[in-house]
Amino acid sequence: MRRLVLITAGLLVLTISGLTLARGLDNARSVKSVAGTFSATTVTGSQTRSCTTVDGKTIVWTKATYTGIAGGDPDLSGPIRLDVRSTIDTTDGLGVLSGRLRIGASGGDTVAHLDAVYDHGAVAGLASGHTRTPHVALLGNLSVASFTATGGFVNAKIGGGTSGGSAVELGPGKCAPKPSRETSRAHGTVSALSITSITVGGLTCMIPANLAAKVNPNTIKIGARAEIECALANGVNTLLRIKLSHGDENDD
Repeated sequence: MRRLVLITAGLLVLTISGLTLARGLDNARSVKSVAGTFSATTVTGSQTRSCTTVDGKTIVWTKATYTGIAGGDPDLSGPIRLDVRSTIDTTDGLGVLSGRLRIGASGGDTVAHLDAVYDHGAVAGLASGHTRTPHVALLGNLSVASFTATGGFVNAKIGGGTSGGSAVELGPGKCAPKPSRETSRAHGTVSALSITSITVGGLTCMIPANLAAKVNPNTIKIGARAEIECALANGVNTLLRIKLSHGDENDD
């Protein structure tokens, strides 16, 4: 389908559900072509998580709300809000979007569910729902010139000869396990301390840059009692945290 259509449903009241939309298509008595454009680049409520798969690809899941302004036919003009979940393979530049859009048109809201494919920043899919006009269903192509989970939708179109998009397959997979970190601890007397390393209870650890201002010969004296925890990184024990016996504690 290359154009967006409004379908007048006679006396049948339509909702956004697929079943009632299908009934509206079956009972339509008129078909009208409409089109709209929008950009929605204000991002709120963003929640993101990611993982690296066992084959080395990075998958990013984002749930966020995007707001902006839509223009075009009356049913597609007004403030727009999109509540969208995206799943994007940032290594290959492919993914999917799913959610709901709501346009605050004059006289009532146009609401539609959207499902779309992401391909290297461009988005193409389908929007289906209902308009502000009673008994009128909405079904049409959706295309977006540029989408990022952190920046939103730029130069998007509903209908208006939207371009065709890509197809993807979604399958199961596993995130690669996080590498375990080998740590060691020691409690005892500070027997050696320089600007680069500290030794406590026979354990010597390098002092990282983020702890250098707190762990140095000017702040800790030889002979002080302390507990340290270090992690092995690239074959070198590196200080993670230190707790002095008098209660002062320095962490990363």
